Amino acid sequence: MKKLLLHEKFMMGLVLLNVAAIFIQECGIDNIILTIIDIVCSAFFVAEMIVKHLEYGLKGYWQNGWNMLDGIVTLITLPALTAYFVPNVADYGFIIALRALRVFKLFRTARRFPNIKEIWNGFTLALRQSAAFLLAYFIIIIIIAMFNSALFSHAAPEYFKTPLDGIYSMFQMFTIEGWYDIPNTVVGNMPSVWVHVIRIYFCLLLIGGGIIGMSLINSIFVDALAADNNDDVKKKLDSLEEKINILIKNKQ
Repeated sequence: MKKLLLHEKFMMGLVLLNVAAIFIQECGIDNIILTIIDIVCSAFFVAEMIVKHLEYGLKGYWQNGWNMLDGIVTLITLPALTAYFVPNVADYGFIIALRALRVFKLFRTARRFPNIKEIWNGFTLALRQSAAFLLAYFIIIIIIAMFNSALFSHAAPEYFKTPLDGIYSMFQMFTIEGWYDIPNTVVGNMPSVWVHVIRIYFCLLLIGGGIIGMSLINSIFVDALAADNNDDVKKKLDSLEEKINILIKNKQ
């Protein structure tokens, strides 16, 4: 049993089976077989966690990133099993929804991807390098949201009643999809003399924050991701150039 619980392919098969069963249940098809599959798979996940703790120790288990992800998902989703045994628990949708988090167990397959470590290191490096610009961008959004809430909370309370509503509305607007709904709602309750001014104001916000701002974030992040690969290419070119110089010297 211990070898079975530590067998990666077997456990991955259980994850796929459990995710498929949960998917079918969420589609409205439920029967005793799907319930048994969910309970049995959950029991195997807990048993796997216990065996790995015994095998690697408490510290060794939680120091491994993949085990940490697996363990957190296992613990968080366990309360969902109470829906099968405790009456009326199923009425609390958020408890049942916890089961859906088991899909994150599929990320354990990522360890088999080629160069996954290099990809992750490149991602974290890009995130660190673009963190300052992202922070500045979010601060600007907060300032604009507060300003808009002060100006338009009465004209469009569904978008700017509070600064929190304003922040969400700004994100909605900067994604460009359906951005015109916000200014149209605002000007609907404004005197005609202000209509064009307000529309121009929101167009400038869209250009600055949505088109230019989001483009800058994308370009900075992509450049940072590519920088690590460029460094590797540069090292290889320098090494090749050095070898060519050595060959030329030997011929001379």
